[in-house]
Amino acid sequence: MGQPHPRDEADAGKPPLGIGMVGYAFMGAAHSQGWRTVGRVFDLPSRPVLAAVCGRDGQAVRAMAERHGWAAAETDWRALIARDDVDVVDICTPGDSHAEIAVAALAAGKHVLCEKPLANTVEEAEAMAAAGEQAYRQGRLTMVGFNYRRLPATSLARRMVREGRLGTLRHVRVTYLQDWLVDPEFPLTWRLRREVAGSGALGDLGAHIVDLAQYLAGEPLAGVSALTETFVRERPLPGGTTGGLAAVSAGGLGTVTVDDAALFTARFASGALATFEASRFATGRKNSLRIELNGERGSLAFDLERLNELAYHDHTEPLAHAGFRRILVTEPDHPYLEAWWPPGHGLGYEHTFVHQARDLVHAIAANHRPEPSFADGLQVQRVLAAVEESAAKNSVYTPVVV
Repeated sequence: MGQPHPRDEADAGKPPLGIGMVGYAFMGAAHSQGWRTVGRVFDLPSRPVLAAVCGRDGQAVRAMAERHGWAAAETDWRALIARDDVDVVDICTPGDSHAEIAVAALAAGKHVLCEKPLANTVEEAEAMAAAGEQAYRQGRLTMVGFNYRRLPATSLARRMVREGRLGTLRHVRVTYLQDWLVDPEFPLTWRLRREVAGSGALGDLGAHIVDLAQYLAGEPLAGVSALTETFVRERPLPGGTTGGLAAVSAGGLGTVTVDDAALFTARFASGALATFEASRFATGRKNSLRIELNGERGSLAFDLERLNELAYHDHTEPLAHAGFRRILVTEPDHPYLEAWWPPGHGLGYEHTFVHQARDLVHAIAANHRPEPSFADGLQVQRVLAAVEESAAKNSVYTPVVV
């Protein structure tokens, strides 16, 4: 028998924090990685325990539990939230079930982490935020899984904006581009059905960039003018189990009821201007998220494909040697990096979920409202609703409901 891991011995006296996760596909695997790893990297006030994972397919969820280290498997989310060994309910299901599961979990006295977008409609998001506010008064916390906030580079960018490095903000431009739907023979999975997904590229990708833009700018969007389009309006019906961004066809056709791409201009509350583009039809782009902020004193730019770097221009320097320079965000005094590798050794996509778990565990221990909370998720949902309303009215400028 092997020797116990030193971290296991150090954590033995810490109170356990039981995690129960609903959903076990792409996001379920990513969240599992975060929960499984966080206590091995960061010194936490409690010890996350992978208590149970839930999915409708018993055989598949049991296989997932074994692969990712969950102690038990359930096939009914109600049974999962009723478990005494579950303190946090982590929701990784399609959007149509977020509200029901989250509200029930909060009523059962659990903390809740919910994947983005928070819900499929503003009304559902409002109910979730109201339940979250009531639960907060009883010591239960809510958080939305906008994981791109938790990259060291984007966290550093937020710090630099807050410190005034850009001065008054003038412009923000953001794109999030993928190409996995370009093939018209790709099947009609749940992500292409409005009743399950809520929207298409807008909710899937647009929610991320709306949240990231508002987070970095430090202020909300006030209004939008939008266009959306569905390029392939019918697709083969799916056959068998689908997972991640892959599926097989069963024959026959069904109607695509979500957008394939969304473009919109926007205005921040301060008057700064913004442009957004979200598409799953950008050939050659696999997971390309880019954001640039321009202010009176300088600019910042981030590219997810170079996620350990920031580009920074200090406009107060003499013009003879001013220009964008690369900041390699791998130093131990950069956000989250005090516990990882030596300088110059970069992190990846999966680490955002480790940082997400870290932040939630610390928030629960301190009874401190985490960010983004359900109230923040509701605000993003209202921006998405304004985009859809504007697009339906031929790009009429539409204020974001406050």
